[in-house]
Amino acid sequence: MSYFCSMETNRQKKIAGILQQDMAEVIQRLLSDAGRSNIVVSVTKVRVTADLSLAKAYISVFPTKFANGLMKDIEKMSQQIKHEIAQRTRHQFRRMPELEFFSDDSLEYIDQIDRSLKGVDNPIEHPELLQRRKKK
Repeated sequence: MSYFCSMETNRQKKIAGILQQDMAEVIQRLLSDAGRSNIVVSVTKVRVTADLSLAKAYISVFPTKFANGLMKDIEKMSQQIKHEIAQRTRHQFRRMPELEFFSDDSLEYIDQIDRSLKGVDNPIEHPELLQRRKKK
């Protein structure tokens, strides 16, 4: 059974840190090999289950308009990414955790807040920015 604890152990943190660094390097290299060097990909967070069998990686993509397509490509390459990371870490891990990838849109969210605070996206001046409430 895989589960995430609210308190990560030092071992979980170390493994997550190693995976995060190696994953970023592998994904960036695979993208540049595929001719997608104009996209910046960052592995923002990796969380590892307590039994070390699963690692969830949160990936941020800039420009964000490429995020959905790129996440699909990363899912397709997940076994290749896992294999390359396993080769890099073969002397550090007994068993390579399964990898799951999730899109991290926190940078886009922060940008929206920043634009609102600066008055660029003012809902009073531009009411079309507000979501319409549905009548029940």
